[in-house]
Parts: sequence; C-alpha cells; structure tokens
Amino acid sequence: MQIGVPKETWPGELRTALVPQNAKKLIKLGFDITVESGAGLNAGFTDTDYSEAGVNIGDRSAALSADLVLRVRKPEAEEVSQLKSGAVSVSFLDPFNEQALVESMAGQGITAISMEMIPRTTRAQKMDALSSQANLAGYVTVIQAAFHCPKIFPMMMTPAGTIAPGRVFVIGAGVAGLQAIATAKRLGARVEAFDTRPVVAEQVQSLGAKFVEIDLGEVGQTEQGYAKELTAEQLELQREGQKKVIAQSDVVITTAQVFGRPAPRIVGRDMVEAMQPGSVVIDMAVETGGNVEGSQLNEVVDINGVKVVGQGNLPSEVARNASEMYSNNLFNLIGEFWDEESKTLNLDPEDDIVQNCVITRDGAVVNETIKNIYSGA
Repeated sequence: MQIGVPKETWPGELRTALVPQNAKKLIKLGFDITVESGAGLNAGFTDTDYSEAGVNIGDRSAALSADLVLRVRKPEAEEVSQLKSGAVSVSFLDPFNEQALVESMAGQGITAISMEMIPRTTRAQKMDALSSQANLAGYVTVIQAAFHCPKIFPMMMTPAGTIAPGRVFVIGAGVAGLQAIATAKRLGARVEAFDTRPVVAEQVQSLGAKFVEIDLGEVGQTEQGYAKELTAEQLELQREGQKKVIAQSDVVITTAQVFGRPAPRIVGRDMVEAMQPGSVVIDMAVETGGNVEGSQLNEVVDINGVKVVGQGNLPSEVARNASEMYSNNLFNLIGEFWDEESKTLNLDPEDDIVQNCVITRDGAVVNETIKNIYSGA
C-alpha cells in the first residue's frame, strides 16, 4: 500500500504530517512511502532525513496519487480530483464548516478521515490529534505572553528590591488551558484559572493554580469531555465574575472554544480597557471568531496600552514537536486498523472510532452527525 505526503500549502503552516522516524516504522509494516520534496523542511526534516529512512522523494502529483494520503490541513478543493477513487485521505478537515469540500471528496470516491473527529475515549487517546496539538498550543500561549509582557513572571528577591510575581489568568482548563497553567507556574507566575466545568477544579489546583469560583447555575461537559455551550445569561454571569480577576492580571489567556461553532465572546473591550497598560491578552480562539472583543487574526492589537495577541496556528510555532506528535497520532491510527495479512487498512464500519472519524466512504457522506448537519436535521 502506498502512502503519499504532500507539502503543506496553507499560509503559515510549518508542520508536516509524517516525520522520518514514523516513516521508517511504516515501511517496516509494508508501506511504500512517497514524500513531496521539501515537505518536512519547515519543521526541521530534510529530504535526506526521509531518504535515509527509506522514503521516496517525489513531486506533488506522486504524493497525491497514493492509496493513503496524509496531511495536516484539509485538501485544497482543486486537488480533490487528483486523488484517486478509493484512496484514503487523512487530515484535519473541519467537516462542520466544509460541506462543499466534503461532498466533493465523497463524489470522488475518497474515504475521508477527519482528525478532529477522533473520539475522546481511552482506546483512541493515542490518536487524538486535537489534544496533542492543543497541548503544545497551550505552551506557546505562555511563551508569547512572556515575550510581550514588560514584567517577568517569577518573584525575585534582589539587593535592588523584591519583584512581585506576574499574575496570569487562564480562562478554560481543557488540554490547552492546563498546559498554559503548568507552563506559567513553571515560569514562576501566580496563576488563577476558571472553567465552566467545576469538575476540573481539582486538576487546576493540582498544578498549583487557584480555581476561580463563579456560579453559572447548571453547567457540564459533553460525552467527549468538552465544555457544553453556555446560554447568553450564563455567558454574562461569567463575564461579570471574571471582571475583577482580569483587571488585576498582567496576562490573560483565553482558550474557550466550542467544536464546530464560533468561539464564545467572553472578554469584552471594557474588560480589556480596565487592565493596566503593559498587560497582555492572548486570544487562543481567534481563528474561530475569538474570545476577546477587538482581537484580530495574526495581529497584535493595542487597546489603551494593553496588547491583545491574536496569532493563529499556534502549534506551528513549535513545528518540529507538533509534527512529531501529529505524526505519532497518524501512526497510531494507521497501526490500529492495519491488517498485516492482507496489507490493507481495515476500517470496520462498526468500529466506534471509525464511526466517528470517517466522514466519507463509497461515494457518500457516512458520518451520521455530519449528515444530519448537512441535511438540516
């Protein structure tokens, strides 16, 4: 079975879907691999690295004509016709918002696997690319904040005087938020955090941060472990409860996202304006509409002396590690369904992971959730 890895063309995307170490393992399983020349260069992997692992270096058309095509980003619409019927395409796909692309892939006879749709189960944990990339993104938010902030994070006692620790407030304690908390604590900051799910308070406290209590009434999380979407009234209660903490913070990091929908607006401009000049706000959800009023994608906006940072594609800032982790996720996915005897991927339609992440198959959209969304059900 042939694997193809085209070079990423999404603006600013530095990651690659397959690193040489995993390529070597897949070749041992019986795969023949072609990587487009330069596909790994931005993440620190040269063509020579791939060649030494046993990979064929080819052009884009060779990578796209494989039986199994691995990417980070979704296929470009004009390239769908270059994929052969019956091929398996694996990537982040954003199926909730890409109906035309998904239906085009179905029409081409492609089996499309969406890495966003890997379920959050124990068995699927090793394939969970959303979590692996969010983990790194959480780290990057703190590094960005430290870079932009005119204050240091740790407390220092020096002959010239004592420097108080920086105050960091993390909104959202999912995978990214917890990593942001841990990183800020390692840098010596005083960290507070809030999440709509009270169940995560213990995790926040175990990292040495203070959990901010805000009574929102009945809240919870989905079966996949994501925070449930709040009502307009609950969002207002959250905003009011956060105002004082935000005003006292040197850094605010927002991580709140609702999968498949625009990010909730939880920090108003008035809250940013109440912060001290020199403070920093990192809006991790800027790519899906933003948590912070006034944030702009890939820009640093100055609001009364407060820097609002809205950089997108945060995992790409640490492209080498992000590529390694994403590649591990793909290797584990392939290994889970690889049939050694027949040398094929056995994507059993009755398997719970397959039911969640396979979006198109045999000329049709087969994922029930996506089918219902497209049909308006």
